[in-house]
Parts: sequence; structure tokens; C-alpha cells
Amino acid sequence: MASVWVGSRGTIRDYPGFNASKDAEAIRKAIRGIGTDEKTLINILTERSNAQRQLIAKEYRAASGKDLKDDLKSDLSGNLERVMVALVTPPAVFDAKQLKKSMKGSGTNEKALIEILASRSSKQMKEVSQAYYTVYKKSLGDDISSDTSGDFRKALLTLADGRRDENLKVDEHLAKKDAQVLYNAGEKKWGTDEDKFTEILCLRSIPQLKLTFDEYRNISKKAIEESIQGEMSGHFEDLLLAIVQCVNNTPAFFAERLHQSLKGAGTDEFTLNRIMVSRSEIDLLDIRAEYKKHYGCSLHSAIKSDISGDYETTLLRICGGDD
Repeated sequence: MASVWVGSRGTIRDYPGFNASKDAEAIRKAIRGIGTDEKTLINILTERSNAQRQLIAKEYRAASGKDLKDDLKSDLSGNLERVMVALVTPPAVFDAKQLKKSMKGSGTNEKALIEILASRSSKQMKEVSQAYYTVYKKSLGDDISSDTSGDFRKALLTLADGRRDENLKVDEHLAKKDAQVLYNAGEKKWGTDEDKFTEILCLRSIPQLKLTFDEYRNISKKAIEESIQGEMSGHFEDLLLAIVQCVNNTPAFFAERLHQSLKGAGTDEFTLNRIMVSRSEIDLLDIRAEYKKHYGCSLHSAIKSDISGDYETTLLRICGGDD
């Protein structure tokens, strides 16, 4: 069965000649010794696919009676600990935890909410919602509801429901109609009908939206992004723009997020870890190419100049290579 979390453009693939119990034993030794053998941990965990890491965790528990994630937490610290724990977490659970962290405590990290909800497929969102409920005994929708408001909340809830059409067939007639509806709801109207934007941008399939945006340009003589920027504001605007970016070019969307997390004072490790780990088996090769194209340097060199130590080694391994 093909996983919804694996694409053909990842930097990490199934390790050939994989042996879960051998890996689990090596990891146990690396953790048990005097001082942790980080090198072994990094070598194994960055060179196995997530599905393989789940099997290692299972063997680890069978052999030691302990949870691999807990042992990594108590043995490592800081960013290295966070990225290693992320690597051994199933993708849907990882997204669920990232969403929870974005909403926990005072202040919401809207950027992270937007990034996850705008870029995941319906299938993925259904798995994330399930994982969220399993881990927190609360529905993702309820937490989003109590943490956000207005049109932003409505759109997030629509995405969290995983109701986006996944059909790859496009309907030209519908694209023309939707483009006209968007035009009438925004540019042409005094005041904006936000619900129409939410409905179309959060429910239509990606190929369908591509065509709709082309039709929109024909009608309004401008790109849909320009209209959104002119008509909307705040987090709702940010979310719609993120959806448009993901429709047009998902790897470029993530390359920009990575660039923002690496540039300027201080690194945004929360974002950096999430994108590197969650895209490592999907499209990190394409993200690397977009990074180089837009920012004139490779993602590899950007990470290298911003981070150090075992954490750097781990991220560079996930990154896969220098462009």
C-alpha cells in the first residue's frame, strides 16, 4: 500500500538490506554506553525511511521494554533531541503534535498552522485529525475553533476536515464559473464575499485550481494573488496566499519557508525541523532545487552556515546533498 506520506522526490528512501532488530540493537548500545554515541544514532535514523524507523522502534521496545522516543528524549537535548524524536514519530502524529504546539499556551503560531493546513492533501489531513484525536483525546477542529476566529477560522476548519477534492480530472466549465465567482466576490464587489474564496480555494482539487487561476487572470487581467492581497487582510490573507502558492508550486512554497527560518538573527528551528523531516520522503529534492534557484545558494550551504554540531550533521544528512 502506497503511503500518502511518501513521494518520488524525497532525499530519504527505504534502506536496502534493512534489518530492524540489528538497528535496534545498535541504537540500544549507542544510548546505553557511557556518554551517548550520537554518530551511530544519526547514521541509522537519517538513513532509514519513516516506515523502517517505526519497525526499529517496535524492535527496540520488544528488546528493552522501553520506548525509543522516551530514551532519545532523556539521552539527548536541545535541537538534536527534537529532530531525532521527529524522525522516529509517524508522519501523521508528527503533524498533529506540531499543530498542537502551534496552538498551545498564550498566542498562536499562525504561520505553522497555515503551513501545515495549506500544504497537506485531504488524505493526509484525515490521518492527521485521527492522530490528533488519538494523542490528545480532543478533536483538531475544536482546538482550532477555540484558538482562532472569523474567516481565518472558517477556512482552517474547512481544510482540517480534509474535504478537498482529490480527483485529478479537471472541469473547464467549472474553472470558468469559479473564476467568475471569485471575480464577482472580490474585485467586482464593494466589500468582499470571503466565504466564496474559502469554499473554492479550500475544496477544489489542486489541478482544478490551477486552471481556475488561469481563467481568473483572463477575466480580471491580474493574478489571483494580487486580488487576494488587495481584498483580504491578516491571517486569512496569509492562508489564502499560502494555498495559492502550494497550488502553483509546493516545493517553492517550502523553499521560501526554509529561507525565512534560516535568514536573519536566530534560526527558527521549529519550522526548520518540521519542513526538513516532513518533506524528506516527499519532495525535498525539488525543494532543494527551488531553494538554489531563488536564493542563489544551496540549502545545504545555508544550513551549514547557520547551524553547528550534531544537529547540523543530522540536518545535512536529511538534506541529502549539496546542489
